[in-house]
Order: sequence, then C-alpha cells, then structure tokens
Amino acid sequence: MTGSPAEVVTDRTEDVETDASPASTSDDARGPRRGRRPAWLGSPWRRLRQRRTDRRAARETSRGGAASGDLFGVRDLVAEAAHGIGARPARLLLTIVGTVLGIGSLVVTVGLAQTAAGQISRQFDAVASTQVTVEPATARTQGGERATGRIPWDVEDRMMRLAGIEAVGGVSAVDVASAEITAVPVNDPAAAATVSPQVLAATPGLLEAVRGQVVTGRFFDAGHDARADRVVVLGSRAATRLGVNRVDRQPSIFIGGRPYTVIGVIGEVSRRTDLLDAVILPMGTARGDFELAALEEVHARIAIGAGPVVGEQVPIALAPNDPESVSVQVPPPPSAVQENVQADINAIFLALGAVALLVGGLGIANVTLLSVRERIGEIGLRRALGATRRNIGNQFLVESGVIGLLGGLIGSALGVVVVLVVSVSKEWTPILDTWVVLGSSVLGGVIGLLAGTYPALKAAAIEPITALRGGT
Repeated sequence: MTGSPAEVVTDRTEDVETDASPASTSDDARGPRRGRRPAWLGSPWRRLRQRRTDRRAARETSRGGAASGDLFGVRDLVAEAAHGIGARPARLLLTIVGTVLGIGSLVVTVGLAQTAAGQISRQFDAVASTQVTVEPATARTQGGERATGRIPWDVEDRMMRLAGIEAVGGVSAVDVASAEITAVPVNDPAAAATVSPQVLAATPGLLEAVRGQVVTGRFFDAGHDARADRVVVLGSRAATRLGVNRVDRQPSIFIGGRPYTVIGVIGEVSRRTDLLDAVILPMGTARGDFELAALEEVHARIAIGAGPVVGEQVPIALAPNDPESVSVQVPPPPSAVQENVQADINAIFLALGAVALLVGGLGIANVTLLSVRERIGEIGLRRALGATRRNIGNQFLVESGVIGLLGGLIGSALGVVVVLVVSVSKEWTPILDTWVVLGSSVLGGVIGLLAGTYPALKAAAIEPITALRGGT
C-alpha cells in the first residue's frame, strides 16, 4: 500500500462522497465523462487485492501448479492411479494372476535348474569325476583295431605311487574257448544247452576301484593272485544262474571240468556293471590256467580335481620309454559339466516361463484397455477440466506398471517358496541367486509398463468432446 494515512482516508472519503451524490449516480448510469477515470482505479484496496493475487500466482508458479500450465502434479498422478487400481479388487486379482504365474514359473525354472545342476555336479564329483580309465593305445589295420601298447602286470604298484590315486584295479576278458561253466558237472546229452557266464580276470584292487560291494563272502586278495589259487568271485546275476547263494560251505563251480572255489558274491557296482554277470578270476590264476596275455583295461579311483595331474603322470609311470602307447581317459572339469547341465535345463523350462509371461502381459494389456473404455466419461471430464494428453497417458501407464510390479513381487515370492519346498522334499540343497528374485520382480513391472503402453496411448488420444458425448 502506498501513500500516507491521510491520503488514504481522503481517497476513501472522496469515494464515499462521489458514490453518494445524485449527479455521480446519474453519470455512472450514463457512463463516465470523457477525460475522467473511474474512482475504483485509484482505490488502494483494489491494488492490495491485485498484489495478493500476483503473490498467489507466483507461489503456484514456483510449485509447478496451474500457473505453469500443469494442473496434474506427481501427487495427483499417484493418487489417481492408486484409486484406479483399488477401485476393482476382484479384477485386480484376476489381472495379476497371469503375471504371478509367469514370474513364478521363471523363478522356479531358474531355481530348480540351479539346484538340479548343483546336485548333478555333486553326484558327478562323487562318481564320474573320480574315475580314470587306462587302456593300451590302438591303431587301425586291415583286420580292424590292434593294440600297439601294453599295460604292465604290476600296474597297481606303479599307479598307487602317484599323487591323487586312491585305488587301482585291472580287468581283462578270459578266453575259455568252449569250456562249459556249471555249478555241478552233469553229463546229460538230452539237456538243453545253456549260455555260460562271461569269465573275467581282475587284480585284487578292482572291486575298490569300481566302487563294488560284496554281499556275501569276500573278494580275493594279493595272496590269491600271487599263488594263482583256483578261487572265483561271482556277480550276483551270475550266481543266480549258477544256483549259488551262499559261500559258507565253500561251493565250487566248474570251468571246463576244472573246479574253482567260490569265495564271494558281488551285489553292487558303480562302474563296470557287466561284472554282475561274470565269473571273476584272480589275474595270476587266469595267466596260469588260460594263458592270459595282457591286461585290457585299468580302472582307477582318484581324488576330486586330480584328473589333469593323473592324466599326465600315468603314461610316464606305465610306459616311461613310450608314453604314447598308453591311453588315459580323465573326467572333464566338474564346472563344465555343471554349466552344460544347467544350460540344458534352462533352455527347456525358460521357454515355458516366457509363454507364461506373455500370457500375463496380454492379460494386463487387455484389462487396461477395458478400463480405458469403461472410463471414457471420466477421461473426457478431466480433459475438459485442464488435464493434458500426457496426464491421461501417464496415469494408465502407472496403473499397468504397478499391477505388473505387484504380480512380479508375488510371483517371485511364490517361486522361492516352491524351490524351497521341492528342495526340502528331495533332500537337496536349494540354490537360487538373489539377482534372479530381484530381477524377476522388476521384470514384472517392466512387463506391466510394456503391456500398458497401447492402452495409455489409446486413452491419451481421446478428445474431450467425444468422450463427454459418448462417456457415462
């Protein structure tokens, strides 16, 4: 306010006297005289109200309100989106089901793939990654493949000196020609001919090297081998065929009419399961009775991770003058096996998760588009009150994004629960990366935004007049 108090009072008095005079009233009715301005233009109260209006407009401008041309702020956007989402709870639940299933399938797929790969890798470490096979080198000839190398008879002693070797055993097939193998020699020309079990020769350490177990009796030792004792160990299926089920009475079998005492029966083998169908002789006995010429194969059990070192040392230990005459097969690194298994499982199940996610995204898009059609009248009214196209589009984008995010959070939680339940029921160790859970939740929100893009553009394109005419 400008001017002194006396001037203000004088101006106010002049206004009252002017308004009260008849001449002034008649002049106002006819309009102001030429060359004289109305009294209210100089009124300090008018100027005061104008200053207040200007200050209010300045505050709104600084806050990004109406004076800046935006009638719909961030707070209004969130409030309207929350109202739109919560207005129909039943529809909201039905909408997020697809996203929940898709994200849940994705988390379960990755979690079970990682868990299964870990279990397979553990089993691989326990069996396959601890097995080494040694054979003589071979070369192709006109008559087929022929061994060019030779495994020494004292292979167990040589290989057991190497670091990482835990057990060693050699095995070779024995040619018994046409000799018949029976439990009791019976000469019956009318009896039907039966196929005899296979005869194998083995070193004393073979059973431990192939992780075999004796269900009754015992396996032969180095003494039997060195003395060439006529003893045998039967595989469980061979023992059933020969009618031998106990060894406490020292039963015998006959190979070509020559008796051999059964001292044990093998019931389980992790490697070389053909041993269950065979009659197994000590290596020294096979050399003395059937003139066995050489070892065909050597199995070794090694420590986990010792494969590369053993693969380099074994040829030198068995054939120092010609290491190439011995072929050594070592297991691949466990990490490579685990990655291959996990990649195969992921390739199969991630396709199912992708299909479920696609269904969830289409569900969100469909429901959001339906919501746009139902709220045409609301959209037209808001456009008429000053909302821009961007305001309308952003609202529906936020709604679809929040719906997708809710589905992602719920689906990730359910996926983690499923992985835990399956792992506990199978007595597995659950393996699931944290980034998978967090990334799946965010992925739900991204899918919601993508699914809501078209409905948001559709809503933003609605004209106010058309919406008010056709809206309800």
